Parts: sequence; C-alpha cells; structure tokens
Amino acid sequence: MLRAVNVGGNNKIKMEELRLLFDSIGLQQASTYIQSGNIVFTSKEKDPNKLAAKIEAAIEKGFGFRPNVILRSSFHFDEVLRRNPFAARSEVAPNKLLVTFLASDPGDDARHKVGEIKVAPEEMFVDGCELFTYYPNGSGKSKIPMTLIERTLGTPGTARNWNTVEKLSEMAKALIEA
Repeated sequence: MLRAVNVGGNNKIKMEELRLLFDSIGLQQASTYIQSGNIVFTSKEKDPNKLAAKIEAAIEKGFGFRPNVILRSSFHFDEVLRRNPFAARSEVAPNKLLVTFLASDPGDDARHKVGEIKVAPEEMFVDGCELFTYYPNGSGKSKIPMTLIERTLGTPGTARNWNTVEKLSEMAKALIEA
C-alpha cells in the first residue's frame, strides 16, 4: 500500500503505470485496486524492509516523489480480518471503520499512550502494527488529532476502510491460489 498517492490531486500515479513499474523491478502479477495506491503482487524478496525501500526508490525515480510503502502479506491480511476489535458489533458499518497499517511496530508503550488519547465519539484500538478506528459519524467529521497519534506511535501509516481491507485480502488470496 502506498501512502498519500492520488490524494487531493497530489502525488499522482496512474495505476497502469504503477503496474508497469512493478513489472520493471521484478515484481510479478501486479494488480491494483482503486486509484489510491493499493497493489497486490508476488515477489521472491523475503525481507519486507528491503522490498519497501526498493519500491520507494523506483517510484521516486519514475514519478518524482517518494511515498511510504507499507507491505503486508496475504497471511497478515487474514490476521487483520481476524483481529478486528469491532467484528461483533453490528452497528459498525464497513465504510466507517478504518485500518491504519503502520510501517513498523510502535511498541507497547506507544500503544498504551495512544489508548489514553481522548477521541470520543470515535473509538481506536492499536493491535500489533495496525490502528483500528471506528468513526460513527464518518471520518470527514472526526476531530481525531491524527498528527498527534502518528507522532505518539512513532511510525507512519496508511489507512484503508474495511471494504478495501477485505478486497485486498481477497485479491491476495486469489493471487496465491492462481
């Protein structure tokens, strides 16, 4: 997942060009979902930090800016779906639940500090390398201080709504099965 791509007219990348770029650096079966930097692919590289740096450098060379690249495996997406802290609550609509995928593990101290930040009526839970946020009135009306939250966590992240998380998981599974 690419952070801050095609948002507000900035850092524009056409998804076809992104797929071609991934092919050019040896990543296989690249497939995108919507226009916000969601791409599923296979790679022989096993080190996610090395792979993210390779993708970031290629995007910078090809498009003139360097977005954060947050990688998750198919297995990890399954884990995120399983760990949804709102799963048992029928009032939580998928379009009002965001998962922020963090670039690295923030650590227990940072998770605890974020848990103490007042965000009502929204609800937040940090679990592992993901921040789950429920926006009962929609994220556009939220007063959550995301800059403070990211600074407290000490690592950048990129958010996707629950529908997108489910779709990316589905795409990753299909790629493995193919």
